[in-house]
Amino acid sequence: VQLQACGGGLVQAGGSLRLSCAASGLTFSTDNLGWFRQAPGKEREFVAAINWSGVSIYYADSVKGRFTISRDNAKPTVYLQLNSLKAEDTAFYYCAVSRTWNRDGVDLYDDPEKYNYWGQGTQVTVSS
Repeated sequence: VQLQACGGGLVQAGGSLRLSCAASGLTFSTDNLGWFRQAPGKEREFVAAINWSGVSIYYADSVKGRFTISRDNAKPTVYLQLNSLKAEDTAFYYCAVSRTWNRDGVDLYDDPEKYNYWGQGTQVTVSS
């Protein structure tokens, strides 16, 4: 399994970026997908997730209304559109695949332990 993330870079506050994560070696169309980020000295945190069908989408409160997650099963690739970027969005962004994030009827989409595969990450730096 390989997850190749790209699209990061240096952008001014208020700007936009589009992250992509191309997958290979897995079914993808039946997998749940997520994006996490980690800033220096901080723990990895959940950003956004989309379930296998694309019907259920989740966002961290800190990015809601600014970021958009989407998927293209034909490619197969997961995207994260980052708009209205802030300095506090600066971090390494990781894509991840979860075979199942449901436990006892609860979708644990924000739990890194529920993800089976991780990409190498792409750096996003927002200058203020």
